[in-house]
Amino acid sequence: MFSRLLVVASLSAAVAHAHLAAWHKGMYGLNGVTGAIDYNSDDVVHPLYQLKKKDWWFHGYNNVPNFPPAAGNFLELPAGKSFSVEIASNRGETSLSFSGKYSSEWPDGQEYPEDYHVETCITSPNMHTQNQTRAAGTAFAIAYTSDINKVTPENLAVFTVRYHTPWKRLTSYDVPADMPACPEGGCICAWGWVPNGCGQANMYHLPYRCKVTGATSTKAVGTAKPPVWCENNANGCTNGPKQMIYWNQLEGNNIKVDGYDAAGDFKSPAYNSKCGFPDGAQNDIFTGASSSPSSSDSNDSKSDSGYSSKPDSSSSSSNEADKADTGGKKAAAVVSSTTTSSASSSSPSSTPVCKTRKARRAEAAEKRSTGPLSHRRRSSHVF
Repeated sequence: MFSRLLVVASLSAAVAHAHLAAWHKGMYGLNGVTGAIDYNSDDVVHPLYQLKKKDWWFHGYNNVPNFPPAAGNFLELPAGKSFSVEIASNRGETSLSFSGKYSSEWPDGQEYPEDYHVETCITSPNMHTQNQTRAAGTAFAIAYTSDINKVTPENLAVFTVRYHTPWKRLTSYDVPADMPACPEGGCICAWGWVPNGCGQANMYHLPYRCKVTGATSTKAVGTAKPPVWCENNANGCTNGPKQMIYWNQLEGNNIKVDGYDAAGDFKSPAYNSKCGFPDGAQNDIFTGASSSPSSSDSNDSKSDSGYSSKPDSSSSSSNEADKADTGGKKAAAVVSSTTTSSASSSSPSSTPVCKTRKARRAEAAEKRSTGPLSHRRRSSHVF
């Protein structure tokens, strides 16, 4: 009983001024950043504001990238379907701790009315909004590399957005049907959120190990470009793959806004139509031709204008092996051709011989009797 009260007290203290993160077993920093398993961890929920890039990128200031998920744990992204995460202010208020006994429909484990709203700003849970309609929107992005150190703003493209979030704990996101498979070690994904002018204008940027499941396409994801403010001006939006929103930091910002939005509020970039992000799967992120890969090459696609769905070293090894194999076949063909040519030139049969009609008929009959049998054997071998 005492231990339970201790847990409840710990959770209450943790969420008093807590913010939010998308929790999943495939996330970095799930167990905290001390090296021990912390079932009440909230290290990943702290917002990022006015930091150097090395500190805000993937929550580097408290070393989140140094604490990867357990081996074999991935955030799975089913192509053409949806996946869910738990947006909460503390791991203890999700199904990932204490069998979910301290979780509820809401991010802080508490209960609120369905039409929950506060005229000034909802601070419990700290969703930086007055109501669900004004919730800014959250997003996931993906980089086709297994090495978190190789992720850049340009290869980390937003692939799904959910309008009017964060709101409830369980939140689903849609995956484009054309998402290609990840390299063998998986991809690196990121979750982000920029509040909509309610509270401090900070942002969130968290890493995950992820992989696409059920991939049937080899379309490459193109180079991501910075989003721009384009409210009520669709022609002014960034077309194609877009970067995540990096804003209000000391360095590394990729968007600048000033003035007021159409509602009369100070402009605040977010994952919604104001910056050209449609709700749901971002189906405009692909480049190159589409094809349906076989199970043997679903991870080997490449595109000059996008990113490989397999690490360069693996692709390079594969290409070298293909070259060696092709070279071997060519060499064998040359040897075979040379041998045949040599045999033909040295064989007595290379000299034209005038055969009798009877001999020619007998030879033709023999070919007809053996030809089909030989063909059937070849067919049997091939299939």
